Amino acid sequence: MPATVRWSPRRELLSLREAMDRLLEESLAEARMHKEARLPIDVYTTPSEIVVIAAVPGVSPDDVEVTLEGDMLTIRAEIPAPLENVEYLFQERPYGRFSRALTLNVPIDADNIEASFEHGVLTLTLPKASPSKPKTIKVKAKA
Repeated sequence: MPATVRWSPRRELLSLREAMDRLLEESLAEARMHKEARLPIDVYTTPSEIVVIAAVPGVSPDDVEVTLEGDMLTIRAEIPAPLENVEYLFQERPYGRFSRALTLNVPIDADNIEASFEHGVLTLTLPKASPSKPKTIKVKAKA
């Protein structure tokens, strides 16, 4: 005679939750392998400059790539992958390729851009280009 097993909604809920957790972990791992993450930044402006701040912890300043092409500013970096020969109890810190592209809405003096890196924080100071002064052209009447 088969043993009677009591139905437990709590047990069913836990197994559903475990399945959803596993599915989420697998999809995040898949996304990490194929895609660049979006680098979070802060941007503010003053009358003379635009300042961009990005946190890139664990990255060497030599491994950060900043380019300005036309009016497009791009920041790229790669946070090293965690250890592979251990079993993590928690693994919450992001890793992999990160990038961010910004379209600047004001002309920039590209020759005087400054980049500094301190304690994993990249700060870009982009001086605004001096506005060109209008030139008045004298119109002469022909005799």
